[in-house]
Amino acid sequence: MDDVVVLGAGVIGLTTALGLAELGVPVRVWAAEPPERTTSIVAGALWGPAFGEPQLGWSLAAKAEFDQLALDPSTGVRQVRGREVTDISADPPPWVDHLPELEYCDPATLPHGMLFGLRTTVPVITMPVYLRYLVSRLASAGVSVELRSVDRLDVAPIVVNCTGYGALALTADDALEPVRGQHVVVANPGIDEFYVEARAGKGAGFFPPVAAEDTEADGSIWAGYFPHGDYVVVGGVAQPGETSLEPDLDTARRMLALCAEVEPLLADAEVLDHQVGLRPGRPAPRVEAEHIGSSTVIHNYGHGGMGVTLSWGTARAAQSLVAEAMGT
Repeated sequence: MDDVVVLGAGVIGLTTALGLAELGVPVRVWAAEPPERTTSIVAGALWGPAFGEPQLGWSLAAKAEFDQLALDPSTGVRQVRGREVTDISADPPPWVDHLPELEYCDPATLPHGMLFGLRTTVPVITMPVYLRYLVSRLASAGVSVELRSVDRLDVAPIVVNCTGYGALALTADDALEPVRGQHVVVANPGIDEFYVEARAGKGAGFFPPVAAEDTEADGSIWAGYFPHGDYVVVGGVAQPGETSLEPDLDTARRMLALCAEVEPLLADAEVLDHQVGLRPGRPAPRVEAEHIGSSTVIHNYGHGGMGVTLSWGTARAAQSLVAEAMGT
């Protein structure tokens, strides 16, 4: 039996390859960059239910996996309590019943301009630890990450394309675009809860995006912070079409200021690092089969800022497509 080649070693590629390998499918992982140099490494990595189907189902499948992984601290997955707030609507989102330990926030306690808020306990994933865990689990299944670049997709009879934004150079997908993200990593000043908001113009925090009414509220910068033990990842920004990987210090200052308005402990926190990544923006993830030459290519990319949240769900969908291609 020919090996299935998985392209990409971010969270989508590693999760997909792991699911296949643990089902007994012979797998190779080829990647232009090692996991620690992918966009996945800089994710704040808060799980939340996606909006609409099939994304909601994919996100719930991932939560079931993360709930189990959180039982083992060595995986990098922990259950963390925190707040999600929005200025988009005063009504609860339709998926709210899927959130555990749910409490609605008193509107009088919400940050200025926010219309709705809730408190819940959900998985937060420390990505450097989690990616190492996935690599180790893959190694236990006999699979290693091979650093190998490709300039076409028909490199094996069955290929799974998990190349994220890199898919732009390999496909003719006009719906795919880079969405620049940036975080500030600070020493943890004593924060143990997360906070994330969805502003008009940006569907962060798992609320559907809506158009902003003015340029001051375009939503490109929003407040969010995620504790990871001795450090906190502070965000965030989403800049479609931008490709610079250089940190913008003015953007960093504005993000920190927004977050410090919500959590004053962040005002004087020591800055440890600035991180930038290019999310694979797309109206919806592309999870489908395509025949290219003599190859069957299973696409699994375009997750935007929801890669961690959707990872196990779209991996399973891709695995089903691989099984169809193999005739099993």
